[in-house]
Amino acid sequence: MAVQEKDPLNGAEKGPGGAAVIRAYLAQLPHSPGVYRMLNARGEVLYVGKARSLRKRVASYAKLTGHSVRIATMIHATASMEFITTATETEALLLEANLIKRFKPFYNVLLRDDKSFPYILITGGHPFPKLDKHRGARSAEGEYFGPFANAGAVNHTLNTMQKAFLLRSCTDSFFANRTRPCLLYQIKRCSAPCVGLIDAPAYAALVAQARDFLTGGGAELRHRLTTAMEEAS
Repeated sequence: MAVQEKDPLNGAEKGPGGAAVIRAYLAQLPHSPGVYRMLNARGEVLYVGKARSLRKRVASYAKLTGHSVRIATMIHATASMEFITTATETEALLLEANLIKRFKPFYNVLLRDDKSFPYILITGGHPFPKLDKHRGARSAEGEYFGPFANAGAVNHTLNTMQKAFLLRSCTDSFFANRTRPCLLYQIKRCSAPCVGLIDAPAYAALVAQARDFLTGGGAELRHRLTTAMEEAS
């Protein structure tokens, strides 16, 4: 992943917190994708978010009005921010998910309104695993990746991955009853393992690449694929 992490105010005098502190970062922030962390005076991560444009997104927090009570409280508690720039929005989405999982920020959880976070699931128990979106109890067999901040983040990532890795997204019953490739094969979103157009070892290699993509392994592959997919979209 092509990322650059920095605190633009490192070494500079910081105020007590709130919109003024956030506003002080704006001039040095790029109009590029990335992830931001909002921290309180004790250095605890309050919130992790991603942005297509870091400057625009952070500027929205610097406004004095128009915020919900929860957002306004979070802004008031913010004593500093940290930023990681990425080459693409997809990289920012994946990094955001990994940081939420790592830090479990209070306001990321609170702002979900008690709804469960969405995950990406690579199913188990089948020779040709499925790539799927999952929300709720993690009772299905397989590997879960996330949590992601919202369903839109999962959908964006799945769309990129379908084009890059050609893993199936159909149900097991649909898979078992195919006699010819479906539309997803025709539009180059699936490798059609259901009708034997790819064998199990080759498909397993695609699954391994998808797993590396989601976990941050194979950074060069991840950067190359996300850049190519977003340029093609």
